[in-house]
Amino acid sequence: MRVQIWSYNYAPEPQGIAPLSAMLAEGLRDRGHEITVVSGHPHYPEPVWGRRARPYRERRNGIPVLRLPLWAGRDSSFARMRQDLSFTAAQSLIAPILPAADVVVAVTPSFPAVGPAMAFSYARRIPWVMWLQDIATDGAVTTGQLAEDSPILKAARAFERRSYASADRIVVISEAFRDNLRSKGVPDQKIVRIFNPTSRVAARPNDIRELRSAPPQILAMGNIGHSQGLDRIVDAFQASDALARLDARLVIAGSGVAAPEVRARVTSDRIEMTGVLYGAELEPVLRSTSLGLVSQRADIAEFNLPSKLMNYMSYGIPVLASVRLGSETGNIVEVSGAGWVTDAADPTEFATTAAAVLGDTDGLSATGQRGFHFAQQQFDPAAVAAHFERVLLEAVTSNRHAAR
Repeated sequence: MRVQIWSYNYAPEPQGIAPLSAMLAEGLRDRGHEITVVSGHPHYPEPVWGRRARPYRERRNGIPVLRLPLWAGRDSSFARMRQDLSFTAAQSLIAPILPAADVVVAVTPSFPAVGPAMAFSYARRIPWVMWLQDIATDGAVTTGQLAEDSPILKAARAFERRSYASADRIVVISEAFRDNLRSKGVPDQKIVRIFNPTSRVAARPNDIRELRSAPPQILAMGNIGHSQGLDRIVDAFQASDALARLDARLVIAGSGVAAPEVRARVTSDRIEMTGVLYGAELEPVLRSTSLGLVSQRADIAEFNLPSKLMNYMSYGIPVLASVRLGSETGNIVEVSGAGWVTDAADPTEFATTAAAVLGDTDGLSATGQRGFHFAQQQFDPAAVAAHFERVLLEAVTSNRHAAR
């Protein structure tokens, strides 16, 4: 098949959706398909790649990528909206001259950019598949970017319903997403759940027993937004005498809109905020980690599934989840046996559990091994590409039958 992947995040961006889109593109390429990526100029989690005013082409690990300009910004709701709309405008202008394709995979977010994918699919008479990484309308309400009675939100929800109806298939990354779409009237036969691939493939799992001689290290990596609640995690970590007696360290590797607020809470020299670690910079940190933290505030609806969870498990790093009880993140941790789940409504549970498990390196090692084996079965990039291939073939076949 000739597959176009429309994703405004793509490598070399180090976190979030970009490495996932790259893994899918390369996995489908390895299965013999012709892949083209349409993406924005690199900009996430911070615009360190400069600016480009015109579209340009490049190859990333053998994948042809068409890069489109956008007006990067994440400091406010207005800046985020402007960023999305600038990319959407660039997509709309470039779509008429894109090469032929058999199917389009549109990654959301960016949610407004789904519009050009819908139009492109209709004009070319080809199917399109939505890869739903983030339920943008729910996220905007949950994080306070938009109020429930906002005219913008009402328009966005109407567009959301239309996009779900237009897509030939919708690939969701969790059962919580499936339930969300069902509640909005999306037919169950249109929805396919495929876990995200790990974006970092480890040749071997960590053996936590090798870290006995060093102070235990907890790692929180990725986006530092308001939904992670890392300010409360920092407070609980610093208030724990048990963690202090263990000389436990907390490393926060990433960036985001809430980073200054989190940094302002740090008073302990046992907490390090490294900023974003690119490429090989992250490897030694992962290898020296005793416990991987996934945090989500309990008072926020679940509108994404953190990709750090897959990466921790693929490295054999046991997971401590501070999340809303009953969340998809917590369910994966419990079903896989990859770690422990605590109630984010009470961040002291995180600190108490962390102190209890960090003293048992044999237990940590066994838990990490269980997560590693689960990740090999569920998050392996080649397996994810094979699942995706079946979805795309079904969409293309169904579309051809409809055309007859």
